[in-house]
Amino acid sequence: MFVEPLFPGPASADNLKGNGWVEVICGSMFSGKTEELIRRLNRAVLARQKVEIFKPSLDKRYHDEDIVSHNDNSIRSTPVSVASEILLHVRQGEVVGIDEAQFFDDSLLDVVQKLANQGTRVIVAGLDMDYLGKPFGPMPALMAMAEFVTKVHAICMKCGGVASHSFRIQESEDQVMLGAHQQYEARCRKCFTKGL
Repeated sequence: MFVEPLFPGPASADNLKGNGWVEVICGSMFSGKTEELIRRLNRAVLARQKVEIFKPSLDKRYHDEDIVSHNDNSIRSTPVSVASEILLHVRQGEVVGIDEAQFFDDSLLDVVQKLANQGTRVIVAGLDMDYLGKPFGPMPALMAMAEFVTKVHAICMKCGGVASHSFRIQESEDQVMLGAHQQYEARCRKCFTKGL
């Protein structure tokens, strides 16, 4: 169960207004990363904060522009080809959401730092590991620089245990292969290792 980030001691949410920070939501396929990102962004909209949302333009699995979770929840976003485009589109965002961060190159790190340093709350979601169980794209560095990291888990599609791996069931050695249930299964460590 996820709990909103807490601000210990004298640092309260009110005291942090105007200060930026980075939140990373990570995990395997089917763990609810995008669902959690949408939930946090919708709460910011309800709080009347200025929210801007981005995703990589190559991700057109469910919609060309919207960010869509596997549960069919969605929120409007701006597709960008490279991370640096995000800075061209951000106008007055108090909160910036970025989905599928693993598909961006390492320039995303500078973009996120710049936004947070300007006082923006940046919420990033993405796969922490690729289909081989290796760290994926800029995600490890984003997790290191973030003030808050939430790792969400799926259910292993083999044994029903806690899954933290994305197992590719279609043959391909490309690191990036967009897909869903037809291409991937969430697996626990034991079932993932058996399948390799």
